[in-house]
Amino acid sequence: MTQTRFEWDANKDAENQKKHGVPFSLAQHAFADVCRVIAEDLDHSTTETRYFCFGEVNGGILTVRFTWRDGAIRIFGAGYWRKGKAIYEREN
Repeated sequence: MTQTRFEWDANKDAENQKKHGVPFSLAQHAFADVCRVIAEDLDHSTTETRYFCFGEVNGGILTVRFTWRDGAIRIFGAGYWRKGKAIYEREN
């Protein structure tokens, strides 16, 4: 069994904590939700494919913005957003 690797930029993590109150070390737990929803982010990048993960963490639905890079999940945004919660609930 292979272990999923997560990585992120420390400055983006600090910025995200300030703006949305969510550290990326917590955001990675959204991927462990067996009911998680993964969706392609069609709006934000032309150079690489980006995704959303909607998953339950600490009793709320967390939206995590990420990409696959060099065999790892690279997180670059996370928050408890209403739109992500609505998508999660609709899909489950």
